[in-house]
Amino acid sequence: MKKSVFFVFLLFAAVLAVFGQESGDFKTAEEYLNSGNVYYDRGNYDQAISNFNEAIKLAPYYALAYNNRGNAYVYKGYNDQAFADYNEAIRLDPNFAYAYSNRGGVYAGKGDYNQAIADFEKAIGLNSNFAEAYNNRGFVYFNKGDYDQAIADFGKAIGLNPNYVQAYLIRGIVYANKGNYDQAILDWEAVLRIDPNNADAKNNIEIAQRRRGR
Repeated sequence: MKKSVFFVFLLFAAVLAVFGQESGDFKTAEEYLNSGNVYYDRGNYDQAISNFNEAIKLAPYYALAYNNRGNAYVYKGYNDQAFADYNEAIRLDPNFAYAYSNRGGVYAGKGDYNQAIADFEKAIGLNSNFAEAYNNRGFVYFNKGDYDQAIADFGKAIGLNPNYVQAYLIRGIVYANKGNYDQAILDWEAVLRIDPNNADAKNNIEIAQRRRGR
């Protein structure tokens, strides 16, 4: 018999986007970057990469273009290319918090949790209001089995962004893994106040209520 499981997901990539036109006769790297961001948001990652390539050709020192191309590579599953792009973005701009956080996501995907945490900590050190970095570090702590530290990080993420659905969802899973179903349900109910149709929160509440009633 298949056991019920709590749903969990994670999206590491943080995009620093400048919105612009979809296509046209571009002359500047920023125009190509803007167009790439539009394609990225629409899920057309191949076209986004093509535009980011053109931005980099025109401006080889454009850290943001490398970062955003790395994000598109992540969505296509090209983690090695993404890792190289994040490294280059950091080399060009050592204070680029988003690039550290995104690279941390690649490390986490490889199971290199200690290096992932180091990158998230660097990102937080550069931007103490970086909710996504706290969330992502919390997820890594969760995978390492450090539930208390994970809960603390998700709490910081939620404090910075009270509508952070993902942080509530995953913190609820951490509480459930600790056997604290009441607190888990509170977190998933918070998700439903933000997103009343969230199927994952509804499913998790149903599972937790069954387990709590045993």
